[in-house]
Amino acid sequence: MNRTEQRQAVEELVYRSCLTLDNKDWKGFLALCDDDFRYHITAYSPEIRRDMTWLEQDKKGMDTLLTNLPRHNSDHSPITRHATVYTVELDEAKGEAAVVSALQVFRTQLDGGGSELFAVGRFYDTVKLNGSGPRLAKRIVKLETRQLGYGYHVPF
Repeated sequence: MNRTEQRQAVEELVYRSCLTLDNKDWKGFLALCDDDFRYHITAYSPEIRRDMTWLEQDKKGMDTLLTNLPRHNSDHSPITRHATVYTVELDEAKGEAAVVSALQVFRTQLDGGGSELFAVGRFYDTVKLNGSGPRLAKRIVKLETRQLGYGYHVPF
């Protein structure tokens, strides 16, 4: 696979990760992830002048979280993730790509159908490139938005 094809495959992986999560296809999302997958959600707090970690899981922990979502008292308003891949830096020696994407998350209210911008941030992904296709090895979600309200447990 040449560099252009690798970049396209990596971009498609990012977009497909959004689609599977939008569709609540938790198993489909995890199938896009490497066995050593790590997932983090952080947000910078100006009050304490450091990043806050809101979620940190490995693949097994993500599977448990996603499996238990129906049991949580949570906001069931559908969300739509819009990612725009900014950069893909291929490292052929490591067999990885470092990917930076913009993220906008929209929420549509169940009680009237109004949609609103819910969260803004960036994905910082590490993607493993191997013979079976690209797989997410690590995703760090750095949010600009810090007020998400209550009852929200679904990862971005």
